[in-house]
Amino acid sequence: MALCSGVDLVLELPTIYSVSSAENFAEGAIKVLESTGIVDTISFGMEANDLAILNNIANVLYNEPKEYVTILNHELGRGLSFPKARENAVLMYLNDIKRYANVLASSNNILAIEYLKALKRLKSKLLPMGIKRQKVLYNDEFIVDDFASATAIRRMISRAQFDDIAKVMPRSSYILLAQEIRKGHFVIDLSKFQREILYRLRTMSIEEIKDIPDVSEGLENAIKNAADSCNSIIDLVNIVKSKRYTQTRIQRILIYTLLGITKKNMETSKKVTPYLRVLGFNNKGKELISEIMKKNPKTNLVTSVKNFLDTTKNKNLKEMLLKDIEATNIYTLGYESDSWANLDYTNRIINIDELFKNNKK
Repeated sequence: MALCSGVDLVLELPTIYSVSSAENFAEGAIKVLESTGIVDTISFGMEANDLAILNNIANVLYNEPKEYVTILNHELGRGLSFPKARENAVLMYLNDIKRYANVLASSNNILAIEYLKALKRLKSKLLPMGIKRQKVLYNDEFIVDDFASATAIRRMISRAQFDDIAKVMPRSSYILLAQEIRKGHFVIDLSKFQREILYRLRTMSIEEIKDIPDVSEGLENAIKNAADSCNSIIDLVNIVKSKRYTQTRIQRILIYTLLGITKKNMETSKKVTPYLRVLGFNNKGKELISEIMKKNPKTNLVTSVKNFLDTTKNKNLKEMLLKDIEATNIYTLGYESDSWANLDYTNRIINIDELFKNNKK
């Protein structure tokens, strides 16, 4: 879909970053772009009108002034979730409710701030470029003109509203989506894996659950008790979530459980520079790959999963790539048909220009 819409080169964000909190997601993405040696700008969506507003908040969160930390700890002491406590602390520290109200309550703003924080932490020279979100918000489930959120599109897929989907997607993207839906190659939400998740939680010890990222302060006991008494993950989330533990955090923990991601895996992801795994390119993208290798011959470029696993001496990157393979194998279990494993080995990199050339023939 990206290549058909004009993207030159598609690189995969490793699974461990893509299922992480916004902070680790953003840092993983920046590290991937930085390691190419040829990227000068990162573009991301935001609800805010002004990037400076987000940058001011990012400075507070990155530098963590003493006064801010004191306010944050006070808010956490009230039993608030970390996101809400952080939002309150930022508003009180910056002392400008009118300018900063609701900024940290918007999904794209939150991720944008994490990108800005990651740029500061990694001392990156990448220039940030914010694109204002238009007409619909991240969680909106309605269409405005030709605009719809990903949440709304997923809801439309579940209701088979294909005429509506066609209005809000590029034609090439819609055709590809329709093909995958016809094949049964799609997963709407996490409930597709609820039996697998409940099975894992019921067979894990309290200590093993404690070793899942984001599990702290006795949360392992609440999760274990809920898993032992629930038949669905919707029930489990509703039982475990609270003022302190958000639904999003619990859902992340369930994904970590499904994929067998531990706190050690998460710590490793924060220390390493990830590989550059190529998923697709056009002719210009092919030139970009050559440029990347010339700029940094030591870049861990993955064009063949098998070759990389056979030749790399970096245990951390090997472990990370094996987690990508495992994630694909589990993900396809959610398909309605053709739940093949090992697609990371068998699916070829897409050269879109070659594909178009062969189709014309």
